[in-house]
Amino acid sequence: MREMLDEKLARFEELEAMMSDPEVLSDAGKMAGVAREHGALGKIATKYRNFRNLNDQILETRELLEGKDAEMRELAEMEMPALKEDREKVWNEILELTIGGEDATRSRCVMEIRAGTGGDEAALFARDLFEMYKHHCEQKRWKFEILDMSATELGGFKELQLAMSGEGVYRELQYESGGHRVQRVPETETKGRIHTSAATVAVLPEPEDVEVDIKPEDYRLDKFSASGPGGQHVNKTESAVRLTHLETGIVVQCQDEKSQHKNLAKALRVLKARLYDRKREEEESRRAAERKNLVGSGDRSQRIRTYNFPENRVTDHRINFTVYKLDQILAGNVQVLTDALIDYDREQLRGSMSMMD
Repeated sequence: MREMLDEKLARFEELEAMMSDPEVLSDAGKMAGVAREHGALGKIATKYRNFRNLNDQILETRELLEGKDAEMRELAEMEMPALKEDREKVWNEILELTIGGEDATRSRCVMEIRAGTGGDEAALFARDLFEMYKHHCEQKRWKFEILDMSATELGGFKELQLAMSGEGVYRELQYESGGHRVQRVPETETKGRIHTSAATVAVLPEPEDVEVDIKPEDYRLDKFSASGPGGQHVNKTESAVRLTHLETGIVVQCQDEKSQHKNLAKALRVLKARLYDRKREEEESRRAAERKNLVGSGDRSQRIRTYNFPENRVTDHRINFTVYKLDQILAGNVQVLTDALIDYDREQLRGSMSMMD
């Protein structure tokens, strides 16, 4: 915990220096990325800097308490309770900001929704999840953008890539990563039998350009003609793009825009998010066990939630939390689930962390 906070403060101070660097100031794009990252880190970095200052004051006051000067000991005894109270308050504020892991302060993320087992019904469920998150973003006043989609004949989605931005967006949406299972009677089911199908959701923090630098020589660019379901919406020009990152083999494609330039820009955003996610997971695996203590940060293929239509029920299996408001949740009222997961994380974090003098 303290190691992570030290790293964040060091990065914040590095960004502060970069913001006065003439080379950075002369590059508008780089400056914008530095400013965004600096702003995202600002709240937790300044609070942690304040915490460290209070810690130093407490250590100095303890030395006075152990000294021979009676007058200074008396002053130290008077100051110590207020210093400790201030430190505890700041530490609790830091813990609150830390819920959700070290990327919790990021204001941009990429979400990928993919239909799983269940054929057409799984694709329709993927569409339901898409609509749910779209409405949720509208309620939270987060910006919402479709990066790429692959639709089916019945109006479902094989997969979608979305971008969201706004305060607290990654902190909250990261809990959606995992396997989502639906139990309902499909529209095409004539005998009224309940079917089970699934979709997977992955939420990746979107890094700033200054964190993940991709050069044209780092990937292969393939251009092709975009097409819609069943041959509809065919674009005769080669506006769609596919990027293959040469070092990792990661492949992303985008064909949602009519402009090849716009598709390339969107594909690069997704590629950077995936590369950052891979780098983050490698670092976390080396640093070991912290991830297992964070809700929703495990294997993305695990089943995290079940949506049962006959019972109007949603169950989050990570914390064994059930609500009978499926209709409201699919309408975008996801907050009841998010709040329960954050509350659980808060208790886990408070139970495992101390101020560590």
